[in-house]
Amino acid sequence: MNVLNKIKKEWFIVGMIIAIALATVTPTIGRSDGILHLDTVTKLGVVLVFFLHGLGLSPKSIKAGISNWRLHLYVQSATFIAYPLLWLLFGNVFMNYMPAALAFGFCYLFVLPSTISSSVTMTSVGKGNVPAAIFNASLSSILGVFITPLFIQFFMGYEGVQLDLMASVISIAKLLLIPMIAGQLLRPVLLDWTTKHKSIVGKLDKYVIILIVYNAFCDSVINGVWSQFSIALLALSFVICVVVLLIMVHGIQWGARRCGFALPDEVAAVFCGTKKTLAAGVPMAKVIFGADPTLGMILLPIMLYHPTQIFYCAILANRYARQSDAASNTQ
Repeated sequence: MNVLNKIKKEWFIVGMIIAIALATVTPTIGRSDGILHLDTVTKLGVVLVFFLHGLGLSPKSIKAGISNWRLHLYVQSATFIAYPLLWLLFGNVFMNYMPAALAFGFCYLFVLPSTISSSVTMTSVGKGNVPAAIFNASLSSILGVFITPLFIQFFMGYEGVQLDLMASVISIAKLLLIPMIAGQLLRPVLLDWTTKHKSIVGKLDKYVIILIVYNAFCDSVINGVWSQFSIALLALSFVICVVVLLIMVHGIQWGARRCGFALPDEVAAVFCGTKKTLAAGVPMAKVIFGADPTLGMILLPIMLYHPTQIFYCAILANRYARQSDAASNTQ
């Protein structure tokens, strides 16, 4: 009975573990463009989550989130300064002890912008500063269109990079801003309904994350991430991704507390500052590296890092939610 109660209490983590297990045996079902079309389903889920954020956020809280310049500076510095510093410090080590293409893959990982959907969704699950997360994730994606190719050219010497800024902005707007604005406009009409169904609405973002985890791992299996390379190389790459993630997550967490950020701001900083985008990273890599035959190895680090960051940050978001609830109950 205690075990069942524990599973019920930790259903979110259990759901992610089940999603990963299913991905290993049913990758064709959950792959992007597969029979379930989870790439489309998860996008629609994210749109719905953002719409509900728009319903739930007061204009005053949005203004406060956008005006929090200290938090924005901290998050963007983590994404575009702290991560690239890892390459400056350890790039020679990577080049000396692994194939050059794999080493460049880690360089590429470090200079990518943050994600949008999972950063904001994790912040929501962890009961953090969602308006600030939306602003920072969107800003990171736009800045990344310029900064990522520049870093690649500087660190690795690739030239002739051209990315479509307008397409990136339009994509962000469709995924995030339009649903948020629609939610804000319909807030006076639908706020009472969402409050009445809070128990269901409050779990929706977690359902979306479980689907994102399943889709990400299915794509990893289908793309042969786990079979194209030797066990030793895969293990080394995975360990490096885990170590980098842990260092950055807890380093940003430590720094946020030293900067005196409130708990909701710390949550937003951790989840926006540590994420690296796979959705934008793969198409950007195809533009930057072209028909390079080693593209698969270059993409290996982000393919490993992406599901790892989602899984670990989801667990952390659950802990933050409990911490926030505990703080609310003591007030």
